[in-house]
Amino acid sequence: MSDRPPADGPRRLAGAHRSWNLGASDPAAVLAGARRALYVMVAVLALLWIIQIANWADSYGLTFQFGIKGRDVASLPDIVTAPFLHFSWAHIEGNSGPLFIFGFLAAYRGVARFAGVTALVVLTSGLAAWFAESPHTVGAGASGVVFGYFGYIMVRGIFDRHAVDILVGAVMALCFAYQFTVLLPHAGIGWQAHIGGLVGGVLAGWVFRDRRPAASGARPGGTGLARPGPTTYTGPRADLHQQLDDLGL
Repeated sequence: MSDRPPADGPRRLAGAHRSWNLGASDPAAVLAGARRALYVMVAVLALLWIIQIANWADSYGLTFQFGIKGRDVASLPDIVTAPFLHFSWAHIEGNSGPLFIFGFLAAYRGVARFAGVTALVVLTSGLAAWFAESPHTVGAGASGVVFGYFGYIMVRGIFDRHAVDILVGAVMALCFAYQFTVLLPHAGIGWQAHIGGLVGGVLAGWVFRDRRPAASGARPGGTGLARPGPTTYTGPRADLHQQLDDLGL
């Protein structure tokens, strides 16, 4: 019996398809990453609260000056500053806890990737607020970024094929399911930024996914693990299978 694949099926010429893994690397590296994530989030929160003190002393003039004004072209740069500003002590208190939790979970696998995720969710949440909010309102606050981290955590494990990250995302989704209520229109709540941030977080999960193939097999003559090269397909549906593989699916 021939062991050749059917003529109409895909054939892999080199390497191996990325496999699922537990997402657990060297414990020392994981601990170091968690320590860096902790330092980063403590610094972020410290900065937010320092700005809040200055903002409160100025009767929240900074918020109204550098917050997002809907469809005002001159306010487009405020997309970057608005997440650092709040309208009250209750506002920043409500955002600080989720921001720290989700930010830490988003950052512990790499601060450089976390910076890219942050930039993307700031952009998508800010643009959504700028485009969809009323021109006579001012939007500010870190809640759009919170939802961006939330979305990123929920999908990161799927795109990276890390079982532990999928579990973390599922637990966070269940524990904070009530957060989805503020994705619906509410008076006085910038739900547009929440939706934009969530979409940006999901997009970030795909953009910043782990593109390295999973380790598989022992390296000949050595004790380490060899990383196979990228998979190459042949056959009538080669292009389709290659595109799905490039997408991490």
